[in-house]
Amino acid sequence: MALLDWISSDHDLRLAGENVRLRPHRSGDFEEWAALRARSRAFLQPWEPTWPTDDLTRGAWRRRLSAYAHDIERGLAYPFLVYSSDNVLVGGITLSNVRRGVAQMGSIGYWVGEPFTRNGYTVSAVRAVARFSFERLGLHRLEAACIPSNEPSRGVLLKAGFTQEGLARAYLRINGIWEDHLLFGLVSPAPASEHRGEDVLV
Repeated sequence: MALLDWISSDHDLRLAGENVRLRPHRSGDFEEWAALRARSRAFLQPWEPTWPTDDLTRGAWRRRLSAYAHDIERGLAYPFLVYSSDNVLVGGITLSNVRRGVAQMGSIGYWVGEPFTRNGYTVSAVRAVARFSFERLGLHRLEAACIPSNEPSRGVLLKAGFTQEGLARAYLRINGIWEDHLLFGLVSPAPASEHRGEDVLV
């Protein structure tokens, strides 16, 4: 599928959860996305990789959309914007590092704009992506991680059904520092024998 075709459609990837709806990024989302990220910069940066100097520019946005289209077409990742029930952009969530074969798993990462914290949006988005992962993609397991001091993120994952499984030392480079991370996992409620993820097309 051509990039422009993907941008102009939702690639059949609209998801819904309690008080949220999720859809892929579109070219016309730039201004709203950039405004929310800029407004939330000080809030988000301690928990994210270092932002490129041009991160909030249109050129970087176009590159972002191109990378997203590439990943979706190959079944490697599924990025979504998260909207409230009244159609306000509140954050984003990505199912990434999708592995098939004997693994059948992926990783979940998310962010929420500072004005929209403590409203349950992220928990609902994580649950929606988990259902999508298990029911539509046929994955068996999801993984997530957060810095130990990030209590809100830890709470999101526990509320969404994840189990804390361990600690990885110097796991990811966050805001310029190799940070330890708590590791979380969620296994599909369906028996493994029912999964046929290698045969699922989206």
